[in-house]
Amino acid sequence: MTVSMIQPTIDANSVLAGAQFIDAFSITVPDTALGARAAAERMFGRSPRWVRLLMRLRDLIVAPFGLTKSTAARQAPVDRIGMFPVISATPRRLIAGFNDNHLDFRVVVDVAADDAGTRVTTTTVVLTHNLLGRTYLAVITPFHRLVARTMLRQVAG
Repeated sequence: MTVSMIQPTIDANSVLAGAQFIDAFSITVPDTALGARAAAERMFGRSPRWVRLLMRLRDLIVAPFGLTKSTAARQAPVDRIGMFPVISATPRRLIAGFNDNHLDFRVVVDVAADDAGTRVTTTTVVLTHNLLGRTYLAVITPFHRLVARTMLRQVAG
């Protein structure tokens, strides 16, 4: 199954006011009963080994800058999928993410009926707060795109 980068169809400001970055990827899966939470769980419930290693490397690099470690996000007792706290959820849309001192981000997982099954779209929305946030976003964007495609493929099984 092919993951496609698509033009985002959501209003970034309705998800994260003032956001400066948005991108979206989509895949169609044959599962016609797939809801947004189940799709998000397939995407974020487990990560491939190379993604986990990349996140550990990220944590080592950003530690001197005081950025939140990826493991720290998992420790708070809130509704979460993988490392992402769930902000809101409906059967068709789940929004997760968190705020940090350098940037705020949201990941939106939408599901919609499609002729071939269910179309799952993941949209990332980011609001940077300072030079560190803008630099961080510029550095991680190529990795983000690779990881987003990989994680979305996990929805297909």
